[in-house]
Amino acid sequence: MIRSLLLSLGALALLSPHASAQHIRAGIIGLDTSHVLAFTKTLNASPQKPEVMGVHLVAAYPQGSKDIPSSTERVPEYTAKVKELGVEIVPSIHDLLDKVDVVFLESNDGRVHLEQVLPCLEAHKPVFIDKPIAGTLVDAIKIFDASKKAGIPLFTSSSLRFGKGTQAVRGGSVGQVKQALTTSPASLEPHHPDLFWYGIHGVESLFTVMGTGCQSVKRGSVTEEVTTVDKATKKETKQTVSRITVTGTWAGGRTGTFTESKGYGGKAVGEKGEADIGTYDGYDPLLYSVVHFFRTGVAPVSPEETLEIYAFMEAADESKRRGGAEVTLKEVMDKALAEARK
Repeated sequence: MIRSLLLSLGALALLSPHASAQHIRAGIIGLDTSHVLAFTKTLNASPQKPEVMGVHLVAAYPQGSKDIPSSTERVPEYTAKVKELGVEIVPSIHDLLDKVDVVFLESNDGRVHLEQVLPCLEAHKPVFIDKPIAGTLVDAIKIFDASKKAGIPLFTSSSLRFGKGTQAVRGGSVGQVKQALTTSPASLEPHHPDLFWYGIHGVESLFTVMGTGCQSVKRGSVTEEVTTVDKATKKETKQTVSRITVTGTWAGGRTGTFTESKGYGGKAVGEKGEADIGTYDGYDPLLYSVVHFFRTGVAPVSPEETLEIYAFMEAADESKRRGGAEVTLKEVMDKALAEARK
């Protein structure tokens, strides 16, 4: 109990003088994802849920991606909707930082996260960075380096990490996991490594149950027959599509495989049995974890685990470039570290 109190006091010391144990003013950077609506509706509801009591979204800076249509086209709609929920729209990140104690960095485009998070760290504002943490593994390393240098905590995560079944396995419900399989959609965005954009969901579930210690990956593909129905004619058309699959080998011969799919799911096989994992249980479990982080200053996911997740996905791209050859995470990390810190 004493340790918990000290952590809470330490977290409040990082916040602005306006913050208190009862009230934390939160801001948003980037209004180009549905996540901002989900978070704002929960945080600014009246009455609030006990898990988020005292944390309100008060201001937002709209600019997210500068050149991805699926992001830029959403900004006007989401800007109008968060305004209706009581959020002030501000013209710059610096204007935002004057009004808030903590930050949700929500820009859908990972490439802009480094430049957007640096002013937050300089202003001593703890930050949650929505997926993907960056557009490259090199930038992800730079973000954590900047956080460490500033002494300001941050973390990033997919909402899939906090699925009930996934968390149960993380907590030891089936003992040490020997083998795990996860699935999620994996739509691609040409400016990001293939799995960064959406495959991160299934990969995050995989690492949540497997933990760190992945040594190498091999990327391949599986075929799946998909049936589509024409709405006008009701005619069915069948076609064969190729899906991404990536298998990682962990220390001790443990294996974890992510496979692209239409849905979210998976299974973990452990010393004590099997369990379903990888389900999407909504945004609130993630939001509760973010609020706890803002209150305590303790990140629920370590930088080391996050960087290993992104190295796994970067190595999957390198395996693809090499025709499916096995690629070690050490090779990928060493290259990225040298580039980030040169």
